[in-house]
Parts: sequence; structure tokens; C-alpha cells
Amino acid sequence: MRPRILIAGLFHETHTFVEGETCLADFATLRGNEMLDCRGDASPLGGVLETADRLDWEVIPAVDMRASPGGMVPDEVVETWWREFVSVAEPALRTGVDAIYLVLHGAMVSPAYEDVEGELLGRIKELSDAASLPVFGVFDLHANYTPRMAAGANCLVAYRENPHTDGRAMAVLAAELLQRCLRAEKPPLQYWRHARVVWPPTGTGTAAPPMRDLETMARALEARHKAFYAVNVVAGFSFADTAETGVSFCISSDGEPAEAQAALADLCNLAWVLREAGNVRDATLDEVMAQVIDALQTPFRGPVVIAEPADNIGGGAPGDGTGLLRAFVKHDLQDAAICINDPEAVSHLQGSSPGAKATLPIGGRGSSLDDGPLHLEVELVALQPGLFRLEDRRSHLASMCGDAFDMGPCAVVRHRGVTILLTSHKTPPFDLGQWSSQGIAPEKLRVIGVKAAVAHRRAYDGIASLMLWADTPGPCRSNVTKMPYRRLRPGVYPFVES
Repeated sequence: MRPRILIAGLFHETHTFVEGETCLADFATLRGNEMLDCRGDASPLGGVLETADRLDWEVIPAVDMRASPGGMVPDEVVETWWREFVSVAEPALRTGVDAIYLVLHGAMVSPAYEDVEGELLGRIKELSDAASLPVFGVFDLHANYTPRMAAGANCLVAYRENPHTDGRAMAVLAAELLQRCLRAEKPPLQYWRHARVVWPPTGTGTAAPPMRDLETMARALEARHKAFYAVNVVAGFSFADTAETGVSFCISSDGEPAEAQAALADLCNLAWVLREAGNVRDATLDEVMAQVIDALQTPFRGPVVIAEPADNIGGGAPGDGTGLLRAFVKHDLQDAAICINDPEAVSHLQGSSPGAKATLPIGGRGSSLDDGPLHLEVELVALQPGLFRLEDRRSHLASMCGDAFDMGPCAVVRHRGVTILLTSHKTPPFDLGQWSSQGIAPEKLRVIGVKAAVAHRRAYDGIASLMLWADTPGPCRSNVTKMPYRRLRPGVYPFVES
């Protein structure tokens, strides 16, 4: 008989320190057979559904809910997901299910549940006829993994690349590992350990230490230990105030527990040795702008790209910070561009014609850490819809949305030499289609500001002549010691040295 696999998804990275909530209306929800429309797209869900066809699974789709990173998730979201899931799961379990597959992020927090995924995995195991079922799935490298998540599943596979070019591939791998489990005599178990380290997102790119070294060790462990289904390096999400925030490791194995525990100890030891390499500090804005001015004196070889991690949209920041924009204006940069999420400014410009001029308060509303709106006289270049198809189906953005992203109504305006793309929905700068869809050729610009930490590199490395990171006001600054943690476990670097 064909294996019957129950599939569901829940995806949100919760920044517990930002203002505002990520409400139920912010989630894109697919119910039942609506999920099947994702088959073959660039998302992790699209990958597992396509693999299910190849493996001849009978898929039972329950519910998939996704929202962009942002503030605390109300309990209503958690309970809504659970009701939707149970409404499909309970009748399916009564008629027979062979396994459960979940597409998760792993860093969702609500007021009642600082470990939402662990809570829901525990509830699933308590369902009648579900306790003995294998639970497999895929999750984001920036999860804050927990003991409850480890105990509640048999094998969850983390992305292995940051930028997340492999979200879909890891979903496929997790499905193939589930197929291996269905053929085996016993399901694997998960073993977990915290590394006592917290790194900011800027310290977790996998092209350089420490993550590159840890991923290399993880792959070597998988090759050496045949009982290991997956060895996960979990970078953690430092902007969530939870007990388990930070770097951890999880091994799925059907072998001896001591084998997995020894491997976890080796990984934790290496993370501790490399702890300073991930403790990134960004240069001051003045230092960065001095480099930019110097670079602009040389022949054009591509844009200078300046990342603004403190307003990292992919980390839950509002994307309307004015720090970098103020520097562009102060230095009167030419052929420069930056994207600001500002639905109010877009709305104000509706009905205007290209060439119209207006003085607008731009940005500065989403975080009290910012200096507030910047009033600029601008000329309207274009008003357009913001829906665009991704130019790169392996971009970091694909792991969040699949093949397309909607920025909402957009306005392109110009202040002297600075072009400002105003969006109505926060848009992580992970795909160049964001610019080209609005008639802007990013490869021809002299300077581009992006609100990101690391994930933008997949899109911009190919066109940038120089890549810089600037420290500006905002809720995602790389210095994690400035975050007002209350729940973080004691004895964690960089809050302690040993």
C-alpha cells in the first residue's frame, strides 16, 4: 500500500524585542488541498510535495501558515493552527496514517508558549493513534531548538546554508529520510545539546567560520556514523528572549545514544573554541561612509552594497529605519538607492503622476530606536504593483515564499541622487527582482543600501564591487549584549567568557 503521510506547515521567526505583533491576519494560510498548489514551487513545501509524488506517497494536507519575521505572535495564531491541524489529523488518524511531515521555522514565540513548535509537537504526540508515528520534517537554520522539539519528533532536518539556498533541498532530504525510516525496523530518535553560545545573524553565514567549520564537522559525522540520519547545526535566533536561544546541535539517530552524545559534545566543543568568530561587531556608519566615498573615486566595477543589520527585515525589523538613508542624503550620494517600507508614504502618493513633487515624512515609524521620519522633497518616478517573481529560485526568499513575493503597492521616488523604493509590505532584500520589477537596474547603481544581515549575499555578491556592514539604530543590532533578555539560560557567551 502507498504510505499515507499527513503534511502541515507553520513558519514564523519571532523577534520578541520589536514593537507590535504578528497577528493572524499577517499569516498566509493554506488549508487542505490548497496546499497542493505549492507542488513544484521553490518553497520547502513545494519540494516535499513534489518528492511525495516521486516516492508514491498518499498525501493528506492539513494546514500551512506562513508570515514574515516580526513581533510576538498572539496565542490566537497557535490555537488557530492547532484547530485547523486537528480537524484534518484526527479523522485521518482514525483511518490510518503512516507518518507526519512538518515544514517549520523553529523560532516562533507567543505570550503563553516561548517554544511554540515544541508545544505543538508535544500535542501531536498526545493525539490518539499518533504517539508511535514517525514525525519528520524540515526547519530553518535560525531556529531556537529545544528539548521538547527534540523529544517531539524523530528527524527534523535543518537548512545547511545561510543564505538559505537549500531550504527546498533540505525538505526533499527530510522526505527521503522519512522514506528510509518507513523501510527500517525502528524509527530514529533525536538527541540535542545547547552550545552555551549566542551569535547575532551577522555571525552565522555558512561561507565563513564559525558556521562553515561546524557544518563541515556535521557532514563528516554523518559520513562516519551510518546510524545518523541527520546532524543539524542550529545557529539560533538571537532576537528571541527564550531559555534556549542560541547555538545548539541536534542529531537524529537509530543507533546507540552514547554515539550521538559523543558527537554532540564534539560539536559543542568546537562551537566554544570558535565562539569569538561569530561575535560580529559592525563598523560605525561614519567609518563605512568613509569607505564608500573612497570607493566612489575609483572606476565603476559594480555597486557598493551596504547592509544595515539593525533594520534587518529578515530578522523581524520594520524595514523603515532612516539611519542609512540619512547618511545617503548627508553625503549627497549619486546613483544610490535604498528600499524603505512605508505604506503611508505610498498611500500619500496615490493619484499623482510621474514627475510630481511632494515633501514627505519617510520611514522612522516602526521602531522607537530610530530617529523618526526623515522629511524629504521627492519627485515621483513611478507607482506600480509590487508583486514580482523571483529571479533566483534558490534565493533565501524562496525558502519563505516560493516563486513570488508581493511588496504591496509601491512608489519609486527620487531625492537628488538617491532613488527610494517605497513598499507597502516589508520585503526582505534577498532577490534582485525586487528592483527590476520596479524598473530599476541594480547592477548599474553606484551604491545600494539593503536591510539585511547575511541573506542578501546570494543576490548581491554577483554584482557588488564592495560589500559593507554599517551599525545604525534599530532592533537587530549585532551586539546581542544590548538585548534586554530575561529568560536566557545563564552561563552563555558573550555574556560570560567561560
